[in-house]
Amino acid sequence: MDIQRSVKLTNPEDPRQLYGKGLISQKNEDNQQALSYYTQALNRIESIDDTAQNLHQLQHDILLQICDIYIRQCNTDLAKVFADKALKLSHKLQDKDKLSKCLFRRGEIKRLEGDYDGALLDYNESIDINSDIDGNGGLDAFLIYLSTGNVYFEQGKYDDAHAMYEKSLKIQLSAIDDHHPSIATTYNNLGNIYAKQGKYDSAVSMYEKSLEIRSLAQGDNYTSIAATYHNIASIYYNQGKYDHALSMYEKSLQIHLPVLGDNHPSIANTYHSMGNVYNAQGKYNNAISMFDNSLKIQLSTLGDNHPSIANTYQSMGAVYDHQGEYDKALSMYDKSLKIHLPVLGDNHPNIATTYHNMGNIYNAQAKYNNAISMFDKSLKIQLSTLGDNHPSIAETYQSMGNVYDHQGEYDKALSMVENSLQIQLSTLDENHPSIAVTFGNMGNIYNHQGKYPDALSMYEKSLEIEVLALGDDHPRVANTYNCLGNTNNFQGKYDDALSMYEKSLKIQLPVLGSNHPNIATTYSNMGIVYNYQNKYDDALSVYEKSLEIQLSTLSDNHPNIATTYNQMGIVYKNQGKYDDAISMYKKSLKIRVSVLGDNHPNNANSYHNIGSIYTEQGKYDEAVSLLEKSLKIRLLTHDDNHPSFANTYHYLAIIYNDQGKHDKSISMYEKSLKIALSVLSENHPDIATTYHNMGNIYNDVGKYDEALSMYEKSLKIDLLTLGDNDPSIAATYENMGNIYNNRSKYDDALKLYLRAADILTYAHGENHTYVIEIYDKIANCYDMQNRYDEASEMRQRSDNIRSHLQQVDAANPKLTNILNQSRAEKGERTTKDSVASDLSNQEIQVERISNIRSNDEPNRAQESNDQEMKEKKYFKAYIQALQQGSCKNKVIRAMYAGPRCVGKSSIMRVFTQQPLAISPDPTQVVDQTDVMIHLKIYKIKDRKTYDLDQIWRNSVHQIVESHVEKLINEQPVSNIMNGEIITQQLLMKGDIPQDIQTIPVNQESIATLIPSTIPTTTINDNLFVQQCRDFFKYFYPSVINNNNDDDSQYAKIWDFGGHSIYHVTHQPFLSSNSIYTLVFNITQNVHDNVVTRDGRKLNITYLQSMQEWLTSIIGGNSSRVQITANVDHDQVKYSLPIVILVASHGDCIINKEEGVKRFIEFEQQLLSNMPCYKSNIYSSRVIFNCNPDDNSDCVQAERERCSLRLHEIMKSFVQSLPFMCNPIPIRWHIMATILHTPIDTKQDSNIATTIMIRIRATRVHKIMTLQQVITLAEDFGLYESDDELQSMLSYLHDLGEIIFCHQVHENGIIITDVDWLLRIFRAIIQLQDCPSGSLYIKSLYQAAGQSGKISTKYIDYILLDYELDQSTKDLIITLMETYDILCRLNSQDDGDEMHYFVPYLLQPDAKPFNLSEYHQSAILYVGYEYNDVPYIPDGVFYCLLSSCLKTWNHPDVELYYQCAKYYLAEDQHYIIIKKEGS
Repeated sequence: MDIQRSVKLTNPEDPRQLYGKGLISQKNEDNQQALSYYTQALNRIESIDDTAQNLHQLQHDILLQICDIYIRQCNTDLAKVFADKALKLSHKLQDKDKLSKCLFRRGEIKRLEGDYDGALLDYNESIDINSDIDGNGGLDAFLIYLSTGNVYFEQGKYDDAHAMYEKSLKIQLSAIDDHHPSIATTYNNLGNIYAKQGKYDSAVSMYEKSLEIRSLAQGDNYTSIAATYHNIASIYYNQGKYDHALSMYEKSLQIHLPVLGDNHPSIANTYHSMGNVYNAQGKYNNAISMFDNSLKIQLSTLGDNHPSIANTYQSMGAVYDHQGEYDKALSMYDKSLKIHLPVLGDNHPNIATTYHNMGNIYNAQAKYNNAISMFDKSLKIQLSTLGDNHPSIAETYQSMGNVYDHQGEYDKALSMVENSLQIQLSTLDENHPSIAVTFGNMGNIYNHQGKYPDALSMYEKSLEIEVLALGDDHPRVANTYNCLGNTNNFQGKYDDALSMYEKSLKIQLPVLGSNHPNIATTYSNMGIVYNYQNKYDDALSVYEKSLEIQLSTLSDNHPNIATTYNQMGIVYKNQGKYDDAISMYKKSLKIRVSVLGDNHPNNANSYHNIGSIYTEQGKYDEAVSLLEKSLKIRLLTHDDNHPSFANTYHYLAIIYNDQGKHDKSISMYEKSLKIALSVLSENHPDIATTYHNMGNIYNDVGKYDEALSMYEKSLKIDLLTLGDNDPSIAATYENMGNIYNNRSKYDDALKLYLRAADILTYAHGENHTYVIEIYDKIANCYDMQNRYDEASEMRQRSDNIRSHLQQVDAANPKLTNILNQSRAEKGERTTKDSVASDLSNQEIQVERISNIRSNDEPNRAQESNDQEMKEKKYFKAYIQALQQGSCKNKVIRAMYAGPRCVGKSSIMRVFTQQPLAISPDPTQVVDQTDVMIHLKIYKIKDRKTYDLDQIWRNSVHQIVESHVEKLINEQPVSNIMNGEIITQQLLMKGDIPQDIQTIPVNQESIATLIPSTIPTTTINDNLFVQQCRDFFKYFYPSVINNNNDDDSQYAKIWDFGGHSIYHVTHQPFLSSNSIYTLVFNITQNVHDNVVTRDGRKLNITYLQSMQEWLTSIIGGNSSRVQITANVDHDQVKYSLPIVILVASHGDCIINKEEGVKRFIEFEQQLLSNMPCYKSNIYSSRVIFNCNPDDNSDCVQAERERCSLRLHEIMKSFVQSLPFMCNPIPIRWHIMATILHTPIDTKQDSNIATTIMIRIRATRVHKIMTLQQVITLAEDFGLYESDDELQSMLSYLHDLGEIIFCHQVHENGIIITDVDWLLRIFRAIIQLQDCPSGSLYIKSLYQAAGQSGKISTKYIDYILLDYELDQSTKDLIITLMETYDILCRLNSQDDGDEMHYFVPYLLQPDAKPFNLSEYHQSAILYVGYEYNDVPYIPDGVFYCLLSSCLKTWNHPDVELYYQCAKYYLAEDQHYIIIKKEGS
């Protein structure tokens, strides 16, 4: 038998030979030939009677190879057939290894089908069998881990995928050569994860590792090298480096084409990717050409129904979408579905992607119900296959939010986008580009609601992430600048808007070229601004640029081209060129109807805009017909509460008013107002427009009180949103002046006309028809008051302007005609013509309604007078409050402390309701950011974070309000400041409104406002009054707008690092008036050594580290104050400072009971070693789970429970502290604002804020003497006495706002930047990497580590980066001496150079000290009282050594590790102090 078999094996038809040929063909990627050989081999085996065991083994291997081919071809049905056959055979053979391989293949098939849970089960069973065979899982295990990682990758569980790839890599590195191709594959997969996470630099690093291995192992022209180039190209694509991406794809092609030929699937894949790049570049024809190339190859090599072909159809659909050819796009998506559904089934993520893309098309077509239906289908599949926390689900929520945004359902839209953000923050890095997109979409919604500050905040968040993740020259950064520009435009900040668009262009032109559709978008947005600025020629110029790009890159009927025609029509309308405007509107409409159908909302915009022109021309019937047509279309696509309805009702109201149908007009305005108030913010400019126009009608019918009420409502909104100098405000002032004029109240009318004249002159220049009319009205008022000379002067000025305009008319007859057309005797403020977006949310050209003012643009007054009186009243209250105003303290410092790497930062994030993330090592954070202390301010009432500057301002508000109430029954505010006009020198030009600049004031009256505590020499000092006024302006907006909660209390949370470096410097930063949360790791025993993040054990136990902290916090405070706190419904006495014990790493404990048991053991051992501190410590028994990888509902609920428990404990203690009951004068809050709190110029850019910034820039320094602070306080009325000022500084010191050391300098020094001081301390007392200075500096560095001594030259070198002058350096050194951080040595033989003793510099590996040669005294002891300090931390001990040197100062001092030898020159002997235990 054996001989016969050996003969058979030499037969040409032998199955082993056929199998070998099949393997060769398969390796060469000739799968059809391979299948032929494998089939022949199987047939031959089956023809042999009584098949032997070894042929069954061969049969099994062949079945698996056939299965692999079908898996690669995504033919899961046939793959299953052969996998099942192989599985049955493996059971028959009872071969565990083969069984494992079959289960692995079955898992691969399920992965392709989207059955990820089933795949994971098979992979796990396969690995279990492998582990039974080989304890480590065997070499095959690396493949299983790799595939498991692939499943997690497709599920969006990138951290889990990373862990699997690392496991795979570990097995490979231990079993095979470091440069094996399979290791390159794993690096490649790790790169894919980083790419998905937006960590592009890390991704490139992995790809380069892969490339290096493959180049060494396989040469530069192997196909896997090409694959790596392909992956690197994809990174460049994501980074917006399109030319680099194309270059990499070309490299990939150069390798693939000679090896694989021009008809291989890999070549098709590269063409596909190049098509995506061309699509991003706006080169749509090139993109379609590439996709056609790819499709041709795929159809010839893969057949008609391969998933890769479906993907190509998807990409072609995306191009047609960008080109506005929506029907073609839908056709491509339908083709994709027809392939995917039979192959993948109806519940696969790829099917969900197609539904998603179809939803986007329906959204663009305004078929919103269809869009939502598609997104719902997509979401249902994603939730069932990917779980509820996958990034793809976040994208679907975003797209649904976009639909709701277009429908005007802004609350729903925000809810969807917030759902998306929640998923992204839990699954992606907080700086992932996708999160930037989400913030951008939130900004879009706020924009549409008119919540412009919120929109700006969102865009700035988006911009910050994009610049960090993508670089500052990425096209998406340019898009965000466009969004910022749009919001500034809506706010009337036209220069700021143009600046943003120019920044966008600066990025786009080099990256995208001069002919990209996005650049056309930017030009269009600039055109909108120029139009608003009445720069019509400039507007048309940029629109023509935009149109030229669009016509050359997009199809002739693209919706964006229709948008540009629409915008050009608006410009022609504003120029009075109505025929040209109608021509543009009709061009726009023709495109829209042909592409979008008859009932798209953009068509409604076109009908609306044409109707608006007919309204201007008095063709009311035609106008009404078109406006009603617009309404009819909107009703088909929008809920009847959409903002666009408000726009159309608004225009109908104008028509009815012009027809004299006042009741109908009011009815239309009320309809418009009702919609606007329901969907927009109550201070939206469109609402102001409606109030204004309703005021016009009431004025026309003689209902003057109702008219004034409407104008005042309009004015209130306009002043908040448009500023003081917008022409719209002049229109309201003028109309109000008309009413007072008609009532013969000429003084009131005159004030309003004058204010309107100031604004109109500011906005349009003096030579404008608007100014002529307002001057004529002012002259008429003077006539009625018998002030004929003044009337004559105004008429002369009016005539001079007319004469000038006539000369202009002679040169350009059309100009005067346009100006005259733009203004009528009685007119309305009109809504903006519809500027439809039709673009993606990242390209934003937002439809904007309402905001242009009436034909008549009238006036301002009673509101102005009220504002003037209110400001006077509040200024007087402010001055009185400076003398006697106070409120309860609202802020306390809460410090998170504990050993290294126990989770302080994570607990702080959970506690303050921030998303958890895997945070870097604190040392790395310090080295990379120079931020030593991380701060959060949270409200004790609701645990939400707040801005400290606003808290101080709220306190000022509370105090000033209490003084305003006292003024109500006093003399009228108008009598506060009577007398002569304030001199020009007293005024801060441009810093305070004109209506306050013209208030009559005499010096005697001023004196009554100044606190008696201020020296009388300043009472007549105009500069002092000016400074008080200027400074008041910073707080005034907060005073009048803020609804403050009087009982609010806030905790300023410090995340203070656990490194031993901090223990030396604790004293300046700690206070008994703080609450401390001391964190320990529940998994560690007290006698375990502290472990760093990289697993390194430190030479200190957890007990010692906790003792160091407790000694620093409690032992360093001389206060022995006791309080009674009601914690857990028990009145218990505690000593200050309070320390709350909290545990971390609850996720590592088996159950709750085990955690409580370990907590109690740790607490008892700690207190048994430090019994004297028992009354300071509260054991919370709170154990936090801060594992960032586990955000399940139950874990989230447990975190919230722990947070609430800790919150209640802190609240109980805070409310019991005397520190929180003390009255805090208003002066202290104001000085806190000056000395430390940073000003957020992005949020607040008004003039008052600029004043504050100027004060901080010129008067506040990082280190100041007490006298400098006193002078600063005096200049702003904040000084009462030296003692009171020092109490204030001590209060701010307790809060950690400043460092106040009264022992330094004559009366003390103040550090206003605490983080800056700690960085300097760290630079001096902690040896970093060896400096790159001279040999002398290097020698000083070496000596410092061995002797603990440094020279002034060394300090000067270390502090070079801080650019300190000598006096500042001297003050810092003196401060460090005061706190015993270092000690100055008596003069030596080094000339003028000073040396310092810095014990902490000495490294643990320094030479030991041998005590055997010295007599150990039984008399002399240097130490602490045990009851005060039961444990001496290294930091405290080193401070003790420095302190001793002050007594025994001699240059011969020697420093050893935890030991110092001092020389007593007078007695000629040594004293040695050594730490041997505590």
